[in-house]
Order: sequence, then structure tokens, then C-alpha cells
Amino acid sequence: MAQVLEFKLPDLGEGLTEAEIVRWLVEVGDVVAVDQPVVEVETAKAMVEVPCPYGGVVTARFGAEGTELPVGAPLLTVAVGETAEGRTGGGTDAAAAEDTPRSAETDGQAPAAEGSGNVLVGYGTSEAPARRRRVRPGRTTPSTPAARAVNGTVTTPGSADAPAAVADGPVPVISPLVRRLARQNGLDLREMTGSGPDGLILRADVEYALRATATQGHAEATAGAPRTQATPAGAQATAVPDGPAATRVPLKGIRGAVADKLSRSRTEIPDATCWVDADATELMRTRAAMNASGGPKISVLALLARICTAALARFPELNASVDTGAREIVRHAGVHLGFAAQTDRGLVVPVVRDAHTRDAESLTAEFARLTEAARAGTLTPAELTGGTFTLNNYGVFGVDGSTPIINHPEAAMLGVGRIVPKPWVHEGELAVRQVVQLSFTFDHRVCDGGTAGGFLRYVADCVEQPAVLLRTL
Repeated sequence: MAQVLEFKLPDLGEGLTEAEIVRWLVEVGDVVAVDQPVVEVETAKAMVEVPCPYGGVVTARFGAEGTELPVGAPLLTVAVGETAEGRTGGGTDAAAAEDTPRSAETDGQAPAAEGSGNVLVGYGTSEAPARRRRVRPGRTTPSTPAARAVNGTVTTPGSADAPAAVADGPVPVISPLVRRLARQNGLDLREMTGSGPDGLILRADVEYALRATATQGHAEATAGAPRTQATPAGAQATAVPDGPAATRVPLKGIRGAVADKLSRSRTEIPDATCWVDADATELMRTRAAMNASGGPKISVLALLARICTAALARFPELNASVDTGAREIVRHAGVHLGFAAQTDRGLVVPVVRDAHTRDAESLTAEFARLTEAARAGTLTPAELTGGTFTLNNYGVFGVDGSTPIINHPEAAMLGVGRIVPKPWVHEGELAVRQVVQLSFTFDHRVCDGGTAGGFLRYVADCVEQPAVLLRTL
């Protein structure tokens, strides 16, 4: 007799307590293998696939796509030791699953012989990467139509409650985030024409369609009284009149996590900022000479990272954090360098581990790998946490300066503006040089202005004369 086991949303690590179901990768009645990904979820850190530690037949799914679940909530149930051929009926819905016999393990862990038990999101489920099975095993068609759990209701093909079939033909969409945004707002992607290559539908296309829909709906609506926001008891209500095409965007997911972290940084850290203009002409010439050698191309960001790690070796007070509970400054032995990366999901800060031990070529490769993973939404929690210092290259947005907000709980951040030709006094004469503005924000609890100024001046000297960096290596 098959044993029905319940798989719960596992501990996501790094303080994450909930996740949103983006896409189910299996359906009720599917045969799954041990460690096969069964659902794609989005947390405040990244979008990851959750593998199931059991092998068998899926008997129920819990939660529709777009639903947020807390850690420990049921995800699905699996009949271990049963195959599709041995099933006499379809799947069971979430309500019926409550009366289904389960194993004695109430914590969601399988017996050693039935599953891996390793279900931490972002870190895989196997001790060796080779055990991961990303190819969905083939299904054997049951003698009766397989049941499907849709929003907690079991449906079969042809039943009255079954959702309407989707018209044939591929929809030119790559990003699952774009699909989810359209689905949440009731947009039919098949009726849209994308602005991307070969008609690819981008997030901007969906947002434009939503604004157009909101504008039309506002024009057709009858003018009413200003809306009042719900406020906590005892607080004064604030009237918020609706403007043209006004929309409300929930602060959740990665946007909510960023908002919380920035607010905490501003609340807890007494930061100060200093800045300086630097002549980056020699740095750019050095990079051009390195890239002309025929080896892997070196990025400007990698050279700036090498300068940062050298500067932190001279000013270790800034590679630190503050333990407010113990009233201690914690100076870190190694430099785990974070860098700001803008993605469709929002701003993320991937971390290059042990950046102080890497050369420019290794840093370039790691920056490229993490940036690609950030844009694809596949960064793991380990790749998004543990930074000790952050490098923010906002020059890619075409701006010269900024006052960066420190990435809590770190103690400092270096901001780099665009490198552009400007008039500059060079060797006593006015010349056109490649100039960059460097801004440095630091936690005033870990050091005084003299230390911060010394750090920034050293960085500027290395930018202007890369030979300064060579003397310190």
C-alpha cells in the first residue's frame, strides 16, 4: 500500500519566512522523482525552484499560482511507492487531503530510504550536484483522465469546473515575471504586441497596457469623493484623492525587502558622505592595454573592485559592521564585495566572496556570472547575503554623482559615476580628460572623517595613477 507523505514549504534560510508561488512544475497525477523541482517560488531574495525530497505520484497541490505561503505550510502530497498505472482515481484536492493517511513524520521529512530530506531553497537537495534531476520524467497515461487541483478544487478534462483551454500558438514571452504580472492583472498576452526583438513582450509593454487600461477605467468611472486610506487605530486618516491613472503598488517581494532594508539603514546608521572628482584617463588606458593582450576582457568594475580591496587593506576600519546589541564594532577578516545590480525584479546586491583574493580576470568573470543570475532571478540566498562592503556603479545610468544609502549592516559604500570627457588641468595645462566622480558613504560610528577621507583619496589616487595600486600588491 502506498504511503502518502506531505511536503511542506521548507526553511528558506537567511530569515526568509514566506514565498509566493510563481509556477507549478507538476500537476496532480504526475510521477515525480526524488529531488525533482516541483514548484517555482519567489522570495524577497530570489526566484528559485523547490525540489521535492520524495519520489512517487502527486496526489494534491496546495496554493494557486500567485499565492503567498509561510514556511511550514503544505505544498503538496506524494504517494510514495505508487505509480501512475496503479492509481484507480485522479488526485485529491486540498480539503480531501486532510483526511488522507500520512506518515508519522510530522515535520515533512521523509524516511531515509524514500527521500533526500535536504530541501533548503537555493542550496539544492543533493549532496552532489549530479543528483539533481531537472528533466521531468515521462508520465504514463492513466486509464481514466487525470484529475487536476485548481485553486483547491479537483477538476478533470471536460468537467464543468475545468478552466477554459488556452488557444494554440506560442506567446512571445520569456520572463515568468512578465507572465505573472499579466496574469495578476487579467491581461491576455496573446492580444498584445511586444516591443522587444521579434515581437518579444517585455515588462514595459505589460505596464504600459495596465496604465492604458487604468486611464480608460478612470475616464469611464463616475466622479466620486476623495478616497481615505485605512490607518491604524488612533492615527489621523489622510485623504488621498485619485489622480489620473492612479495605481497602488504593494511593497512586497523583493521591492518590499529593499524598502525594509533601506529604511533600516537610514534609521540605524548615522551615515555621512564625501566625494571627489578623479582623472580616470590612465585607468582607462591601462584597461585598454590589458584587453589588447588577447586574454579575457577585463571590466572597469573589476578594476574598481581591485582598487577597493586594496584600499580596505589599508583602512580595515571600513570593512566592518556594528553589533548594536553588544555595542561592538566587528571588523571582518575578508572582503565579501557586494555590487548593485538593477534587474526587472528590482535592485539586488549580489556578493563576490573573498574578493580580496581574486585578480581582475577572476573578478570580471564572477561579476558577469552573478549579474546574469540576478537578471534571471536565480541567485541563491547565499549569493545575496554576507557582504562586508558594497561597490555601486551608478554611472551605467548616465549620472555623475549620488549619495548612496549604506547596505545594512555594512559600514560603507563606494559610488562611482559615469566616466566622461571633461576639461581638466593636467600637468599645468587645460586638457580634455576622462573624469569620474567618486562618492563615499560611511557609518560615522566605525570611523571619523579622516579615515573616510584617506580611503577615498587612496581610491582616487589609484584611479588617476594605477601604478599606485601596483606598489601595494
